[in-house]
Amino acid sequence: MSASEHAEDPEPSEPVPAGPLFVPVRSGPTGCTARFFRTPLGGRTAVGFTSEEKLSSALGRDQAWIRLSEPALHALAAPLGVTALTLDPQLSAPATVRAEPAFVRRGPAHGWQDGDSQHFGVLRVTRAAAAVLCLNLLIG
Repeated sequence: MSASEHAEDPEPSEPVPAGPLFVPVRSGPTGCTARFFRTPLGGRTAVGFTSEEKLSSALGRDQAWIRLSEPALHALAAPLGVTALTLDPQLSAPATVRAEPAFVRRGPAHGWQDGDSQHFGVLRVTRAAAAVLCLNLLIG
């Protein structure tokens, strides 16, 4: 028997390092900061992508990123209590769009859009009516 016949196969359960990852980041006061995400069950996870295309597909073309190795990403996340690492997540919820009430929207010139001042006035009158009602109840 030759030496190659005695060589052991690597264990299939041993994880293979992913290599340099594309890690999503956001701007912070001291530079960029890695973004951490939530799993479907609510746990925190670090996220890395194996290609720029996969990152753009999941998070959009405007998402900033840096290159980190898998061990470096684990070392960065561990002090924050994040021990999970998700590679190439494909499903993500769309970004939420926060709708503001009509009376909060600002117009270009005078601060309020046409018609919005009426909504604001209604709120002001409603608050005044509530205050008068409370005073009537206290006074008797």
